[in-house]
Amino acid sequence: MSVDNVRAYFASNNLSYEIREFDTSTETVELAAQALGVEPALIAKTMALKLKDRNILVVTKGVARIDNKKFKQVFQVKAKMMSPEEVLEMTGHPVGGVCPFGLKQNFEIYLDESLKSFEKVYPAAGSKNSCIEITPQGLCEITGAGWVDVCK
Repeated sequence: MSVDNVRAYFASNNLSYEIREFDTSTETVELAAQALGVEPALIAKTMALKLKDRNILVVTKGVARIDNKKFKQVFQVKAKMMSPEEVLEMTGHPVGGVCPFGLKQNFEIYLDESLKSFEKVYPAAGSKNSCIEITPQGLCEITGAGWVDVCK
């Protein structure tokens, strides 16, 4: 189970983030916000994208949308989402539980500037009913992510 991969990742990196698991689904921004009792923007949405020569993860605020023009300026190619099957195969996490931790394969990870306006955000933790609470800077530090501006 991929939430176990996230636990193992945290343990092996001496990270003490609490993985919160819910009896209800948190697989969409709206469901996660309801389960946590927070505004949807605070959900850190992780998208698995294919570029011509590599796959990347981009984490944005929950209500953000990719701006194709900005994305192409940064990555020199149009954003293309992975299929649910590709996401599971490559990340080890199902769609709705994708996060930048405990990944099956190495990915370049990018955080959108939209996250910087929050004190805390809530990314998934490898399953369709889990998350953690983390600061955007903490998310950057533990994932080694770079900051980009690719959202509307």
